[in-house]
Amino acid sequence: MRINQLRLIHPFLAAALIAVFCLPALAHGAKPPEFPKLEDVTKDYEKITETARNEPGLFTLWVNEKKGSMLATLPRGYESKKFFIALTVAGGERFAGLQAGDMYVYWKRYDKRLALIRPNITIRSEGDQESKASVDRLFTDQVLLDVPIRTMDGGRPVIDLTGLCVGQASRFFGPGMRVTNPSLVTIKKAKTFPQNIEVAFEVPTGGGGGLRGYLTPGSSGSGTLKTLHYSISIIPSNPAYKPRVADERIGYFTTHYFDFGEFKEHDTVKRFVNRWHLEKADPSLELSPPKNPIIFYLEHTTPIRYRRWVREGVLGWNRAFEKIGIADAIEVRYQDARTGAYMDKDPEDVRWNFISWLNNDYGTAIGPSRVNPLTGEILDADIILTDGWIRHFRFQFDKVMPQIAMEGFSPETMDWLAKHPEWDPRVRMAAPAQRRAVQEAIAAQMNSENYHLHPAMNMDPHLIGDDPYDGLYGRTSQVNGMCMAADYMAMDLSLARMTLDMLGTVSGSGCAPVCASDPNCPEAQAKNEEQKKPSKPVSMLDGVPEEVIGPMLAHLVAHEVGHTLGLRHNFKASSIYTLEEINGPDMEDKPYAASVMDYMPINMTQLECKNYDRLSMKGIGPYDMWAIEYGYTLKNDLKPILARVADPLLPYATDEDTWGPDPLARRYDFSKNPLEYAKTQIALADYHREHLLESFVKDGESWAQARRGYELSLGLHMRATSMMANWIGGSFVYRDHKGDKNGRMPVNPVPAQDQRDALQFLVEYMFQDEAYGLSSELLQHMTVAKWWDDSSSIFSDPTWPIHDRIGSMQASVLSSLMNPTVLRYVYDNEFVVDADQDALTLPEMLDTLTDSIWSEYDKPTAKPYTARQPLVSSLRRNLQSEHLSRLISLSVMNRVRTSAYQTIGDLAQMHLIRIKEERIESVLGSHGERLDAYTQAHLKDAAERIGRALDAIYIQQ
Repeated sequence: MRINQLRLIHPFLAAALIAVFCLPALAHGAKPPEFPKLEDVTKDYEKITETARNEPGLFTLWVNEKKGSMLATLPRGYESKKFFIALTVAGGERFAGLQAGDMYVYWKRYDKRLALIRPNITIRSEGDQESKASVDRLFTDQVLLDVPIRTMDGGRPVIDLTGLCVGQASRFFGPGMRVTNPSLVTIKKAKTFPQNIEVAFEVPTGGGGGLRGYLTPGSSGSGTLKTLHYSISIIPSNPAYKPRVADERIGYFTTHYFDFGEFKEHDTVKRFVNRWHLEKADPSLELSPPKNPIIFYLEHTTPIRYRRWVREGVLGWNRAFEKIGIADAIEVRYQDARTGAYMDKDPEDVRWNFISWLNNDYGTAIGPSRVNPLTGEILDADIILTDGWIRHFRFQFDKVMPQIAMEGFSPETMDWLAKHPEWDPRVRMAAPAQRRAVQEAIAAQMNSENYHLHPAMNMDPHLIGDDPYDGLYGRTSQVNGMCMAADYMAMDLSLARMTLDMLGTVSGSGCAPVCASDPNCPEAQAKNEEQKKPSKPVSMLDGVPEEVIGPMLAHLVAHEVGHTLGLRHNFKASSIYTLEEINGPDMEDKPYAASVMDYMPINMTQLECKNYDRLSMKGIGPYDMWAIEYGYTLKNDLKPILARVADPLLPYATDEDTWGPDPLARRYDFSKNPLEYAKTQIALADYHREHLLESFVKDGESWAQARRGYELSLGLHMRATSMMANWIGGSFVYRDHKGDKNGRMPVNPVPAQDQRDALQFLVEYMFQDEAYGLSSELLQHMTVAKWWDDSSSIFSDPTWPIHDRIGSMQASVLSSLMNPTVLRYVYDNEFVVDADQDALTLPEMLDTLTDSIWSEYDKPTAKPYTARQPLVSSLRRNLQSEHLSRLISLSVMNRVRTSAYQTIGDLAQMHLIRIKEERIESVLGSHGERLDAYTQAHLKDAAERIGRALDAIYIQQ
């Protein structure tokens, strides 16, 4: 009987016959299902498919909060889409909220697994078909990781998002991010939107880490709970955006790729500036609002008292955009927890630009951005501000001073220091107990197989913000990494607090004026009575006049906003005006530098009450206006903009220029003539030292304040002298191209007299005992307060280490002057300058140093010397020993490397002989019996060292 006939008779009987006779046949050779059923996999999970506006989300999320588990269904057509994964550590460390890198990726299915792949976009060919075929074969994509497909959802893979984001966190955040127990997971966020998803997981981590190694007190061990935030989005197609070619004369972060279809060398690398897509809402208007403004949301954690100053720093950039015809290009909106305004927006969400305020007790401000790696279009930006720079700067000699002392050291010098650690300021200025560890750490870094001459070339791209040069090297799209503008601003604010407090400004008792170069100048007496007259009440913020701290914060914010607009640092910006012009009446409300993208010290050169509201630069500078015009102009012809490159108000030098020969490419220098500025800083340091005990340490305070104040003055002292050391052998460097209007020579040696003046400044203020303002009374008060919760004090000796501190500063300046790079600069400049022109020569420089350091032996008196009244002071004996060590190192160095080394070695050898014969032997022969024991021992040791060095040279030759 046929089945279909049976159905007509009795449908139930037909079904039974089918079950008995047909199903076994169908089962024979049948395949099991490829994946389990979706409903089985997602049992006990809550489905999240839509946004708050009931729009379909990019991913379908499945959440089981009890188990801390999250699944995700990939979007339709995922195979042809590129995804942008933005990473943030959103909680659990001092710099939570700081961008932690990003990835441009796609998914590819391999049977039952999905691979996350980074496409090759760095090397391309835009030439003929043959070159394209070759590049495609040679330079392939990179598999980053893979995950199993749990099941399918209507033809779309479902993956374990917790397993991906938590189980493989180190693949995203770098090897420093180690999840110690992946079974302890809390889902902190699960949101899906049409173009992105926002997911976050709180997990226990271990192995240290954090920005620059900083950890939250009390949670620095294994198991620290951190929130890992993933923003996964589709980069929207934007055919209206046109990439803009980068130009070395204007400082933008760039997105680049190599075009191996080009055969002209200068066309092989294609570079675009990183910038936002800004266009007029109404192109017919001369000045139009933007179609889509750049909106910054100020996080609700920002103190209300500082919000207007943050806003001022952001909106100051609108002047530059108005020049190109866009009004109100940037907006600021306040997030408010009390009213609920904008509280639905998350700082980590790539759709929003946030300014976040962190109470972490560190002085940092960072403004990174995320960029389309194909075009250079900025997608979003987040600025981090911290509170620590506003508090009293915790000055630590062995951490901050080496940074100051090493400013401007080249890759060649860094290599020399690695081989001669006794020269290295990082070693010399470290606490004695830490020097071996510091030396070993430097050696380990130098011996690393990945080391490339300079720390700038050794970036780990996983974490943005843990190195001064982070974000520049090893990336397709550059971003701002660790910005140190706030680091030194913290030091400046602490100096301002101390100065204003000592002058009576903060306490409201009036000011005692101090002239820029002479504390006892006649003008001071004439103005004293007027300054003490009652004045209007001073508005205070956290113990500082608002007129001081408010503009400082606005300036700092403007600097970081500049980074988010695509601008790099400009460390030559402070050189356009003289001190007289800066402090003159015409500069009352004008920016006193070319750009806010410099690291600008506060203008603490005139300490009169009426001027302290001018400590910080106001607004953006002429270079900033010019740079925005180039990057964002709506005109196609850029040549008229670039034609202004030689304008003296538009200087430019950036991070990599700071380790070159240009003395104006310097962080925290000031004015067109930094020597005049340096003198004001020495005068200020002297004023502090004279008044520390009477004015800085208040009744009831610990005398440890005296040590803190004195070491702050040493920071000021070191910054001034280190700054002037860069002028020796220097050359001004310009980026002008051939044919530029008023184009300058690209390399122009610093005038000889300027170099001599800088050298004499160092001799006077670094090598003379009187320069340090030490007295027995001051030294007897410079103690420490002992607290077990402050490791920097508990292990510090109550007696201040005089010889160690001063000696390390002098040794560091000698390292700045006598390293082979600087000596080679001096020697090479002799050849660059025409023979009939004045030049500082290598013999003159070395003679100046030797004559000033060993001057006691030129004309010793006939009186007998004692240990209490020696011929040579203890500080000067240390200095002479340091000088001798450097001459010996130079004389015995490997002279095969360059011919300049041969000449340097010969001159160093000559100075050793002269010191031995003309000073040591002469004094020992004529005054030996009258010399004190200290000087005798010192000279005999020096003679022995020189003798052994000369013997080694002769044996080597």
